[in-house]
Amino acid sequence: MKLTILTTLSLSALVAGLDCPTNSGGGCGQYTVSGLGARKQQITSAGGTTEDLAIAMMETENMGTDYAYGDNKSQDSANFGIFKQNWGMLRASCSQFKGQSTAEYNNGAVLNSNLQQDIQCRHESESFYGFQTWVAGHRNGASGLENPNTSDIQLYMSAIEWTQQQLGSGSYLTDDTRFWVDVVPI
Repeated sequence: MKLTILTTLSLSALVAGLDCPTNSGGGCGQYTVSGLGARKQQITSAGGTTEDLAIAMMETENMGTDYAYGDNKSQDSANFGIFKQNWGMLRASCSQFKGQSTAEYNNGAVLNSNLQQDIQCRHESESFYGFQTWVAGHRNGASGLENPNTSDIQLYMSAIEWTQQQLGSGSYLTDDTRFWVDVVPI
């Protein structure tokens, strides 16, 4: 019995030979989501990278936009698209939204239905901020941009990197496998 439990824990903490981020309390793992392989292919066909797949996988189970409008947030905190990008960062870094006000956050909703624009905005935003700062602001908004080195942000960043590594090994770019890391949703 103890051996079985330890083996199960070891498997959930180690997938594809790469270590799970050590600061994730509940570990890491994988499971199957019907149709996810087709969604991964839609994302890569629209210009998405393994990093994009990993970020989208961290945000929703199906890598989709069928979550509550704005992710139940408004103004600069409102989230849009498969990455749940916040309006504050979008209007500062994405050419499509530059110069728009906090109150115009509903304009970000186009990213929920236009995958190519969503991916383009994420790439522009990462180019604007750099990966580490982008992750910090993506995870914690304005406070993340001001204080990018919290343990929560570091966990989220390592979870993206771990998931990206998993996706790059084997047939995971086209199959229905979803990877997860225990990161508390914000």
